[in-house]
This record gives sequence, structure tokens and C-alpha cells, in this order.
Amino acid sequence: MSKQKTWTAKASDLKSDWFVVDATDQILGRLASGVAAVLRGKHKPTFTPHLNSGDHVVVINASKIKVTGTKLGSKEYTRYSGYPGGLRRRTLAKAQELDPTFPLMNAVKGMLQHNTLGADMLTRLRIYAGAEHGHQAQKPKAMTFDAKGDIKIG
Repeated sequence: MSKQKTWTAKASDLKSDWFVVDATDQILGRLASGVAAVLRGKHKPTFTPHLNSGDHVVVINASKIKVTGTKLGSKEYTRYSGYPGGLRRRTLAKAQELDPTFPLMNAVKGMLQHNTLGADMLTRLRIYAGAEHGHQAQKPKAMTFDAKGDIKIG
């Protein structure tokens, strides 16, 4: 009687690719969940939960991202200084006006693990408000997400 052993990836076995995603007319939450899955490495057969097996993702045109319903005026981002009267609130429209990359970065950050592994995955995300990015030397492949959330590379 022989036992089959479960294969587990090692850090030396993993390699990361570069992808570019155009956020024009994409819905914020759906794009964020797809990007978070690629950053975690869930799209690879070598996915290992305790290792950073994800890829680098460059998101362009973040200023052209869409939201559904009345979220532009009703969704709020809050931060608290710890002092009385130190609660600051900002709507999605105001946050997008001040920094077009903030809503997407915040959404992806919330979908990753809240530990050092998640912070390491977040360093592989680059978001740009416009169409230009400085990562042509890495030869990123084009990636799109369909309505179901499936990833299409190329």
C-alpha cells in the first residue's frame, strides 16, 4: 500500500508575471475582486495560501472607473485621529476627485489578507489615474475581467 503525497509549492518554485488592466468603465468592486485574486495567485494552479504566489498588476485609467447606484454620493470613507472631534468623512466622489487611485487601492486592500502577507501582496499593485505607466520594460500582458469575474489574459 503506497501513500500519495500532496504537492506544496515552495518559495523557490514560484515566479511572478506582470499584467496590465484597463479600468475604463469597469465596476469598482468587480475589478477590485479580480485584481485581488490575481495578487493572491488564485488564478494559478500552484496557488499556496501561505506564500505570496501572486503576480504584479498595473491598473491604468483608474479615474474612469464606474460605480453602480448612488454610491458616488452615499459611500463614505472614514478615518479617526483618536482625538475628540477627530472623525473625518469623505464621500466617494470627493475621494475620487482628490486622488483617483484611492477608491480602487482601498477596495483591493480590503479584499486581501490583513497581515504581513497581505501587505506584501499589496506592494505588487500599481495604480495610475491615466493611461501612461512606467512598466513597459517588464512587458506586462493585457488582462481583462468579464461580467462573471473570469480572468482573460491576452
